[in-house]
Amino acid sequence: MVFIAGFTAVLGELITNTSVSIVWHRMIIASLITIFFMLVKKKKLKIGFNQFLKYSFLGLIIALHWITFFEGIEQSNISVTLAMFSTAAFFTSFLEPLFFKRKIIFYEIILGLLVVVGVFLIFKSEFNYVNGIILGLFSALFASIFSVLNGVMIKSNSAITISFYEFTSGVAFISIYLFITENMDSLLIENFLSLNYLYIFLLGSVCTAYAFIASVYLLKYITPYSVVLTYNLEPIYGIILALIFFGDNEKMSTQFYIGLFIILTSVLINMYVKKRSKQS
Repeated sequence: MVFIAGFTAVLGELITNTSVSIVWHRMIIASLITIFFMLVKKKKLKIGFNQFLKYSFLGLIIALHWITFFEGIEQSNISVTLAMFSTAAFFTSFLEPLFFKRKIIFYEIILGLLVVVGVFLIFKSEFNYVNGIILGLFSALFASIFSVLNGVMIKSNSAITISFYEFTSGVAFISIYLFITENMDSLLIENFLSLNYLYIFLLGSVCTAYAFIASVYLLKYITPYSVVLTYNLEPIYGIILALIFFGDNEKMSTQFYIGLFIILTSVLINMYVKKRSKQS
């Protein structure tokens, strides 16, 4: 799942459409695949109105997460955006206790401060990418909110049903936004023979419908914090893939990698401590 997530950033760089257009296509493809899967598996579509409102809100959050993520790549590059996405664990460490009614653990605060130090070093060394840094932080925040709330929702319905309504509501919100702003033309993909079609299909099917449903399903067995922690390995995969695909465009300063190392170290320490505490 994490490897697929890392490849998502590469596809985002390769696709030439706007960030909003990319997410619209991604979610509509995922919606179609999901509804097909539900019909084959004879999963129920009917849900209550309150559930519909909750899933629709989550659809908006995940759409905002993806839009800010791809726009962050557009404004900076893959490395900067993925480095900022690592801060999702920092946000989750404060959000999860609110929804799961547990105390904030002291070492999570210390590790969170390490994350702040790492972000500061990256911000200082790559100030020319300030827009990408800010968008990456917002993307991480939206991802954290989404993960925590999905952890609550999964207790009352199946992952496939939740995902279907989140995808379709995301498409609806984006469509309304584009209609109001009179930017529906941005959804068109120029040149029928363009590789954009292949890239967008891979993004919507493998990197979204499959990976998304599987990650939501995992929330039945592990906590949202564990999911976010594991997904924080995404920058390692993503940055390596970016260097392979895009070479010099993804090479950053030494201070950037020091900041990224501090962020990822705090994540790995947290994973280790969590594992030890469960074993004891």
